[in-house]
Formats: sequence, C-alpha cells, structure tokens
Amino acid sequence: MLLAQARTETVLTLRNGEQILLTVLIPVALLVAMSLMDVIPVPEPRVGSATARILALAVISSAFTGQAIALGFDRRYGVLKRLAATALPRWLLVTGRVVAALAVVAVQVVIIAAVALLLGWRLPPVGGVLWAVALIVLGTLSFGALGVLLGGALRAEIVLALANIVWFVLLLIGGVALGVETLPAALAAVVDALPSAALALALHDAVVEGGAPEPRHLVVLVVWGVVAGALAVKTTRLA
Repeated sequence: MLLAQARTETVLTLRNGEQILLTVLIPVALLVAMSLMDVIPVPEPRVGSATARILALAVISSAFTGQAIALGFDRRYGVLKRLAATALPRWLLVTGRVVAALAVVAVQVVIIAAVALLLGWRLPPVGGVLWAVALIVLGTLSFGALGVLLGGALRAEIVLALANIVWFVLLLIGGVALGVETLPAALAAVVDALPSAALALALHDAVVEGGAPEPRHLVVLVVWGVVAGALAVKTTRLA
C-alpha cells in the first residue's frame, strides 16, 4: 500500500508541468548561470559551490513549495477526505507523500549532478557523498514538515501565494543564491538560523570540502523539522 501510494504521488508530481519548471528547469538554469556568470558572488571552486546551493534549492522546491501547494489543493478538491474514507491509514498517507518527495528529490539530484559534472564539477570523496545523501534526506524531511504545516492549515490560494513568496525569499536572501557571508551582519545572523542556509552550508561542507558539516547546521535542520512536524500534526485539516 505504501509503495502504491508513493508511486501515485510521485507520478502526479512528475506529470505536473508547473512542478517540472519549479523542480528541474529553474534549478538547472540557475546552476548554469551561477557556475558560468559572475553576477552572483560564489566562492571557488565556483561550480562546486553552485552545485551545493542548487541541491539545497532543489530540496526546498520539492519538499516545501511543491508539497505545500499540492497538499493545499488536495484539501480544496476533497482528495484527502476521500482518501481518509478508504482503508488507507492516515499515517500511510503522510508517509506516502514523504517517500514521493524523496523520489522526486532523487530525480533532481541525478539531473543536477549530471549537469554539474558537465560544467566541470568533481565528485567529492566517498565520505562527502555519504554526508550529502544524508543531508538531502534530512533536508527533505525538515522542509517536508514545513510544507505540510503550510499546506495543511490554509486555503489553497493563500498557500499558493505564500509558498512561492517564501521560495523566492529563501532563494534570494535565505542563504541559497547569496551566501550568508555576503549579507549585512544583522541580516546574516537571522539567515544563519534558517533551515535554507543551514542546508546550503552543510551541503557545501560535504560537496565541496568532502567532509562532515558543522553540527550547528544539523541542529538547525532537526529543530525546524521537529517543531514544524509537531505543529503540523495539530493544525493540518483534511478540508
């Protein structure tokens, strides 16, 4: 039942043209631009640093923005109420969405890594690869909880607007396109506590440095995920 539900959720996501734009085309375009153009300050090695940031953006796009919008409109059209009336347990509905998000992120990672290799990126040591995989899974769970929190509590139209606004804000000043070190001190202190910056910086340690991330970045991701998950359990509605 879990595999069937996860497969259905994955196929529906990959068939959605807007989701493909958000999860694949925009991240790949930004990866090429950040790697080849000097408009945005990116540390050397430029391709490796850009790859780390775009991997973080891919997780945010799928796990947060995509999940929030999909959940919001599933509630609006009564999909969740119909599924809840079947023999499918509620926990399996949530788990199926999480597995689907991980599947979509896996597709994104393969595409982004392939493009990055063509641009000159070199794979990190095995330890760095393993840390990158673990961070992508942790980031997907944390941002997935945030997506459920947003998509499960508000009207679909509001979710659509807020999810896209948050995506743009995190991209521009959330430690993704612009590194925390390039921001004003007061703003940098706030951004450094955001899960977007934590994921981007942790992936930089794994993808570029080939080592373990700083523990504080892991703590930030875990705390945001746990708090968002706990709130989502209390606020998520089926309609």
